[in-house]
Amino acid sequence: MKILIVGNGARESALALKLKNDSRISKLYFAKGTVTTAELGQNVYDESVEGLRDFAIKERIDLTIVGPEAPLVEGIVDEFKKHGLKIFGPEKRAAELEGSKAFSKKFMQTNNIKTAKAVVFDAYHDAIEYVRNQKFPIVIKASGLAGGKGVVIADNLTEAESTIHKFMIERIYGDAGIQLVIEEYLKGFEASIIAFSNGRKLFPCIAVKDYKKAGNGDTGPNTGGMGSVAPSPEFTSEHYNDFEKNILEPTLAGFSTANIHFKGFIFFGLMVTADGTFLLEYNMRMGDPETQVILPLMENKLFDVITDCLEGKDVELKFKNEKAVCLVMCSGGYPRKIETGFEIRNLDKVKNSQVLFAGARKAGDRILTAGGRVLSIVATADSYDEARKLVYEDAKTISFDYETYRDDIGKF
Repeated sequence: MKILIVGNGARESALALKLKNDSRISKLYFAKGTVTTAELGQNVYDESVEGLRDFAIKERIDLTIVGPEAPLVEGIVDEFKKHGLKIFGPEKRAAELEGSKAFSKKFMQTNNIKTAKAVVFDAYHDAIEYVRNQKFPIVIKASGLAGGKGVVIADNLTEAESTIHKFMIERIYGDAGIQLVIEEYLKGFEASIIAFSNGRKLFPCIAVKDYKKAGNGDTGPNTGGMGSVAPSPEFTSEHYNDFEKNILEPTLAGFSTANIHFKGFIFFGLMVTADGTFLLEYNMRMGDPETQVILPLMENKLFDVITDCLEGKDVELKFKNEKAVCLVMCSGGYPRKIETGFEIRNLDKVKNSQVLFAGARKAGDRILTAGGRVLSIVATADSYDEARKLVYEDAKTISFDYETYRDDIGKF
């Protein structure tokens, strides 16, 4: 059995580690993979949909798993299916629920899904006029894909106008900011739930707490994720029941009405307020760094779960009664201007955790920083405090110039 995993982050490193000991899998390929995946299989340096399709045909790949959002939005699943290739992920139409926040918000509103009130804007002056008559804080989102960074909570009119100008006129995120979603600010705590889809039903994993802001105490700019904890210590059964009734079930009903049937992952980004659980966004893939804490706790074989979903079967997910903590170490300046090319030292002295590489590259015998989020450090234990202690001990051991990370991941 040959498997191709598309992506080059710590999420794909975590997927590789989960699959590596399955005796049914003869070879793992990664496009384009990471320093971690290079040790577990073969990295392939073609990221185009057509190139990956041709590679899968040539190598007779039995199953492809897609990690990041961009190839899904580009239609990799549609292209693979057209050529009879087995792939786990949503078709292009379903992926638009992540690729376009405007499309996603309309879907939520149409299907009475519990979400923040919002308005979509295509014109700069209309957006400016709108925020001049709103209460603050207010949330401004680039509709397209911006790597998790296209969301700003504006605390005043000056910040709101500046953000709209940066997104729509300066195009700091390219075409992602041509269209904006401006929505009410919800105060509470965030949670993430990732579910497997078999085309008819959704099978949720345990809830995860992730840390999106760059600085301690949830300060600073939004990032792709600075760490995560599973299961979320804040998300109660009451919150889950609210999610199931007002988000999960109407989402499924909306899929049925819109004739959206996919076999893949779906990610629910949630905000829990005094008024209950609200849906912030859909991602149509596994989250990063959520994947890094879900998979070590999952008792099921990942290959079995994906195979059952592809065959339209129901699955029963089981998780260990343990806690998992993930800390992301980043290059200095992240998520803005970063400096890279520095050696990552003392990796051989890591004792307690899994090190999952993302923004790093091999240079001879050395491993150098090569991106914003350099690596994830993951540990499991019986308690959050114990898992947190293991992770931070190893974070202090690992060293590279201008490293930065939050000090409060898993601290409750």
